Amino acid sequence: MFAIQNILTLALSAVLFGVKVFALVDCIARDESSFARAETLAKNGWIVILVLAVVAHFVRWNPLSILNLVGTVAALVYLAQLRGSSS
Repeated sequence: MFAIQNILTLALSAVLFGVKVFALVDCIARDESSFARAETLAKNGWIVILVLAVVAHFVRWNPLSILNLVGTVAALVYLAQLRGSSS
């Protein structure tokens, strides 16, 4: 029973880590004007937030820790604002 729970926790953690890394790479690659068009936080602000989210997840691999939950929400907000506005 615990083996299945550990596998699911590891899979969830890997997926959420991937989402955060994807958001960070997208943020770094995106030009500054996209942030102004989306009327959101500046590029440097998002980079700082997403780097902190990735580092916190890397240090504490538990997907349900409070830092990882906050980082996941930040990455999803970034993706919703910037990726959603470019469609």
